[in-house]
Amino acid sequence: MARWSLSGITSVPRVSDGGSDDPAWYPLQHALGIDTFGVNLFVASHAGQTLVEEHDERTSGQQELYVILEGEAVFELAGEPAHLGRGAALAVTDPSVRRSASAVTAGTTLLIVGAGRESFRSTWNPEHFSDIPRPD
Repeated sequence: MARWSLSGITSVPRVSDGGSDDPAWYPLQHALGIDTFGVNLFVASHAGQTLVEEHDERTSGQQELYVILEGEAVFELAGEPAHLGRGAALAVTDPSVRRSASAVTAGTTLLIVGAGRESFRSTWNPEHFSDIPRPD
């Protein structure tokens, strides 16, 4: 097994769920050989395109992080809308929350990271984070 992997995003083979209106999907987890968390990148070809199909993570128990790298997206979170622009990060920490997202603009680029039920134990010095409040 390689000790690290490096690739340009557009060098990663694109995949599709088979839908005619799927965004460009770059399966970074698979292409880079990551085994401990999921990570994918989606790029919308047009405004209104679905980037995240409606779902929850009750079965997997995973938490998900969504980061808008370019463009804008509208999320639906348990029936509530949330507008995210470039540079915004959304953490869905409760796996039961139903969520979906659509691009507001063509070229919207969404990075999604998901991890399972095990709590993460940081090896960083806890003092680095002492002034950062955690959400309730």
